[in-house]
Amino acid sequence: MSAASHRISRLEPYLDRSEPAPTLLKMLVGVQLAGFREDAGLAQDQAARAAGFSAAKLSRIESGKGRRPPTESDVRTLLELYGTDDYEVSVLLKLLQRAGEPGWWQRYDKRLMPEWFDRLVGLQEAAATIRTFEIQYVPGLLQTPAYTRAVVERGLPNAPAGEVERRVELRTHRARLVSRADAPQLWAIIDESVLLRVLGSTEVMREQLAHLVDMAERPNVTLQIVPLSVTNASAPAIPITYLRFGGLDLPDVVYLEHIKSANFLEDRDETEEYRIALDRLADEALKPRDSLELLRRTMEQRYP
Repeated sequence: MSAASHRISRLEPYLDRSEPAPTLLKMLVGVQLAGFREDAGLAQDQAARAAGFSAAKLSRIESGKGRRPPTESDVRTLLELYGTDDYEVSVLLKLLQRAGEPGWWQRYDKRLMPEWFDRLVGLQEAAATIRTFEIQYVPGLLQTPAYTRAVVERGLPNAPAGEVERRVELRTHRARLVSRADAPQLWAIIDESVLLRVLGSTEVMREQLAHLVDMAERPNVTLQIVPLSVTNASAPAIPITYLRFGGLDLPDVVYLEHIKSANFLEDRDETEEYRIALDRLADEALKPRDSLELLRRTMEQRYP
């Protein structure tokens, strides 16, 4: 079996996933096409010209960043150009077909799911490891519905009740990811101020902290608190989400959210800086066991 065929064979399990994973599959199709191009000894601009594509189009296909996957005819054109064998073509086209199946989150309208947020949810669904740091709110994947409602109402005070409920429903569905049989590893670092900032009511906060305790006891969840006593903590000024995909030739991705947009960083030099920052924060934060003790103590003292 050729190196390319061996690489493709590792993708076969993704053809049988019970849940669609369009974001992951688009990225995998793009990475494999880029690999075939490189095996054929073609630069991206050379391949684009030979296929009759613009350089921007081929770049978009290989990055897997579009809302929709590439067309079958475009993929066939590239595979023929690269001289791929029948087995490789068969697996990649099946992968492409599955990439066109909508994920559960894509049933929501674009007001709730702008393209950048659609991509984040898709990446989280695909990730093997999710690392996150929060300075204002409990991480979305660890929120209770009542806490989520308080966050939404605070951020969108004029939103209609129906929209609030749809946003709560969406985040609650997202949070199921952590409890699935194939759940990713979640490593969350939270500033202690998050535990002290009352959202909704003291009852909402008590339920939320109790939920954090329960989730932190799951084998796939690591939770650390940066205590207020650490005055020189190297905490970034914004939340960070760091996603790793594990053995699939996909780059790590850093997600940085703004008010109405977001940045996705994939350049290795950039993502490495954020990985180091998260490692440093983990060293400065309380150990997981001590973080659990702080959670329980905060519940008893502030939210009895």
